[in-house]
Amino acid sequence: MQETNKLKEIVAQFIGREEEIDVKPLGKGHINDSFKVIAGEKEYVLQRINHSIFKNVPELQHNILRVTMHIRQKLMDAGVEDINRRVLTLIPTPDGKLYYRDENGNYWRMMDFIKDSKSYDEINPELAYRAGLAFGEFQKMLADLPGGPLFETIPNFHNIEARLETFREAVGANKVGRLAEVQDLVNELEARADEMCKAEQMHREGKLPKRTNHCDTKVNNVLFDNNDQVLCVVDLDTVMPGYVLSDFGDFIRTGANKGAEDDKDLYNVALDLGIFEGYTKGYLENAASFLTDTEIQNLAFGAKLLTYMQTVRFLTDYIEGDTYYKIAYGNHNLVRSKAQFKFLQCLEQDFDKMQEIVLNTAAKYK
Repeated sequence: MQETNKLKEIVAQFIGREEEIDVKPLGKGHINDSFKVIAGEKEYVLQRINHSIFKNVPELQHNILRVTMHIRQKLMDAGVEDINRRVLTLIPTPDGKLYYRDENGNYWRMMDFIKDSKSYDEINPELAYRAGLAFGEFQKMLADLPGGPLFETIPNFHNIEARLETFREAVGANKVGRLAEVQDLVNELEARADEMCKAEQMHREGKLPKRTNHCDTKVNNVLFDNNDQVLCVVDLDTVMPGYVLSDFGDFIRTGANKGAEDDKDLYNVALDLGIFEGYTKGYLENAASFLTDTEIQNLAFGAKLLTYMQTVRFLTDYIEGDTYYKIAYGNHNLVRSKAQFKFLQCLEQDFDKMQEIVLNTAAKYK
């Protein structure tokens, strides 16, 4: 009861005190804590922002406002109906702030709840196609976002050079004595390091632009209506500058693996080319018109890069003694590392097929 009353008090900071307010937990997010709020006939989402990860909440919220307002204007210009179901709507406090900080230092935000919507954790080629449409349209609408680059809410989030630097520091320190058992995997990752840094190199050479990226392109970050048509892209905390190949690659990493991210049975791990092709078709149908040839030629590489990057991150955490990711058992991060590396090997094996799918699809929409 005390927790419920506290949450109602937080809600009041945004919408005032209502006679009837119901607050219940919502979803199973790993980063923020979410609640569904029913206040009379209105429904909202209340979230406690994890400010240990997102250290600058005002800039984070300003990013989301810039992105959602730009998308809203694009939808209005296109004559789209029911716009409030097609883009997130932030609820400001009475003094105009997009967050509230409570007496314990926690940051909170509210937004409208999008009714009659659903998301998926499991995926098939048709849903992959529709998710591709969603993320492709998202990037296309934000390709001309005015006002300069967004704030980097997690610095160097998809920068493999920075990730490798941290990885090598962990290997050098070997502070919990785990290096010997993973040395072979360390060697495999180092053997690929030069290739995996080519996106950063191309950017420095002016060949690969940074655009407004989502940076967490899992299928469950797309909302669908009851007929499985795309409504909007959600979870905008990591929207910031990046390479489109990273967003493309992260969807393939999370959506096109027949096994689990932490599969103990590596025989389960394999690339689902049907999902890869479905997502590629949807994505390029909306995105090909604004992408450069260099970006298109490196989309399939993005799948390798993001899978490699996640292997590096999991193995770094294992070598450091499991200080970042939550684990369910002692060598969970090592199991994750091996499963991700196996998927990387699958991508390497099927890379020519992936590249052919990307280039043939792009040719249809360019």
